[in-house]
Amino acid sequence: MPDEEISKTRREFMQRSVRGACLLAIGGGIGFLTGRAQGDGNVWQIDPNKCISCGQCATDCVLDVSAVKCLHNHAMCGYCQLCTGYFDFEPNALNTGAENQLCPTGAIGRKYVEDPYFEYVIDESLCIGCAKCVLGCTTFGNGSLFLQVRHDLCVDCNECSIARDCPSNAFERVPADQPYLLKKA
Repeated sequence: MPDEEISKTRREFMQRSVRGACLLAIGGGIGFLTGRAQGDGNVWQIDPNKCISCGQCATDCVLDVSAVKCLHNHAMCGYCQLCTGYFDFEPNALNTGAENQLCPTGAIGRKYVEDPYFEYVIDESLCIGCAKCVLGCTTFGNGSLFLQVRHDLCVDCNECSIARDCPSNAFERVPADQPYLLKKA
């Protein structure tokens, strides 16, 4: 076989190999994404009745800002003037000054309703899942604040790093069509 034909055959082989590798990579990527989206039909969630508000949700998530956020069951809330999920345990005053607030990011808003009632609302964009408010509300209040995994933020790791390290085993797999475990009154 002349050198020119060998060179041409070698070039064709390399071109076909590169095309084949690219097609294989694209097909594998599509297969991975399709399989990941379907998964086993379950997602990670926190059982609010098992959660001990340890604070690990804020630090153990693989995301820079945790996918775990505080939720507020308004039906359970007492709308107290002295909300133990909002105020530090020994506040200087019952006002919205940062030195009096329990939340390190100011994620809980407080609005006057009527004497002596206040409404408390969570700004999820500021919430880091530290559970300080949940601990205060559960320890001294009625437990209307609790943590949940937000599935629009969660990357749904096969082995959730928070679930693996959760001291109370509060993380569990739940059906994706019913992804939240809400705290009940």
